[in-house]
Amino acid sequence: MSSDFHIKREIRILAIDDSALLNEKVMIVGAVFRGGDWMDGVLRSDITKDGLDATDMICKMIRKSRHYGQIRAIMLDGITYGGFNVVDIEKLYRETGIPVIVIMRSYPDFKKIRSALKYFQDGEERWAIIERAGKIEKIAGEKERSPIYIQKAGIGLESAEKIIRLTSIRSNIPEPLRVAHLIATGIILGESRGKA
Repeated sequence: MSSDFHIKREIRILAIDDSALLNEKVMIVGAVFRGGDWMDGVLRSDITKDGLDATDMICKMIRKSRHYGQIRAIMLDGITYGGFNVVDIEKLYRETGIPVIVIMRSYPDFKKIRSALKYFQDGEERWAIIERAGKIEKIAGEKERSPIYIQKAGIGLESAEKIIRLTSIRSNIPEPLRVAHLIATGIILGESRGKA
C-alpha cells in the first residue's frame, strides 16, 4: 500500500549508497538530510559482496540509529548494492515503516541482469526480489536535466516526485544520494569519484 503525505521543506531523508567493491565486505553509507540542503548525520554498515544481506543490514542500521524516529523517506541508489546484493524494498518498508524511493539514472537492462544472475545458485531468488520492487516510473528532469527512473514502496508517485524535486538541487540526482555517494567512495578510495 502506498500513500501520499504532506511534505515539509525540511523532511528528514536517509540516502544510502555503497562503496567500491574492493573486499568481500562492502561498506554502505547513509546520509541523513533535512530536505536537500542540510546534512544531519552519517550512518555506516557493511554488507557482503554478492551476498543477500543488504536488506537486513540496512534495516538494522536504520533501526539502531538515533535518527530513526525522524526519517520520513529512504532513498536508494538502485536496488543492487555490493555487486548483486539485492535490496527487497517492500521488506525494507515493512520492517522500518519508512517509505522507500529507488533512484536510477537510466532504465535497467533486465536482459543483462537476468543473464548475470545465471551465475548465482540463488539467482531465481534474487530475480524475484528485483521483480517485487515493482514498476519503474520515469520522472522528467527540470531545467534541461535528464530524466531519472524510480521504483517505490510505501509512497505514492506524487509524493515521491515532490521529495525528489525538493532535494535535487545541483543535478537531477537528489542531494542526499549525491552526498552519500561522495562519502562512501571517498572513505574507501581515498578520494570521491564517479557519479551517484
